[in-house]
Amino acid sequence: MAEIERVTGIIIDSAEDKLREMPKQPVKSVIVAMISQLQHILFPGVFEHPTKFPAEGAAELIVSYPGIYAGMVHRIAHELYLLSVPLIPRIMSEYAHNVTGIDIHPGAVIGRYFFMDHGTGIVIGETTIIGNNVKLYQGVTFGALSTKGGQSIKGVKRHPTIHDNVTVYSGASILGGDTIIGEGVVIGGNAFVVRSIPEKTRVSVKNPELQYKNNNISTRIELDQKEFWYYEI
Repeated sequence: MAEIERVTGIIIDSAEDKLREMPKQPVKSVIVAMISQLQHILFPGVFEHPTKFPAEGAAELIVSYPGIYAGMVHRIAHELYLLSVPLIPRIMSEYAHNVTGIDIHPGAVIGRYFFMDHGTGIVIGETTIIGNNVKLYQGVTFGALSTKGGQSIKGVKRHPTIHDNVTVYSGASILGGDTIIGEGVVIGGNAFVVRSIPEKTRVSVKNPELQYKNNNISTRIELDQKEFWYYEI
């Protein structure tokens, strides 16, 4: 317990020192200005285009959809991150992660009309850049190819860039700082992408094969992959 208190004290002292180094602006004026700007992007599209979302009205979206909650917390945490506020943005993002199962680093840049359906298991790394009108399903990862460089790679673009009007279905992983997903791309479930994808492209995984065993009789069935190569709940 004493060791935990000692480490906590070091963290708090470090945070206080960094806050003292910030420009001498009244905290209240900074927060008011930030919220004034954020009110236009916290819930983009929810009130403007409520019929685009799978819920009965904006109220249901805001109070019951984990993707909306995690996105809202990220918008605020990101603004604090840009102000170089220490520690607090990460605390906020990890709180939202604990509540929703959605892990968004406060450094990630996310455009307007961003929607995460279901949301559980989504991971978005620090240097990810996401455009407007992007939609993700559960289990999507925007990650780095490797983190073995530790602190030496801090500030390096390690995570992908996602352009406007992209849809990524469940379980897909898009990795690497040089990976760019072009406008209008649709990426099917469980795809593993480490190279850039040109605009208006549809990406899918080759048909999986199911194997059934009953009374020592084995049957293999290749799933039919025609028009509906992805799924949507």
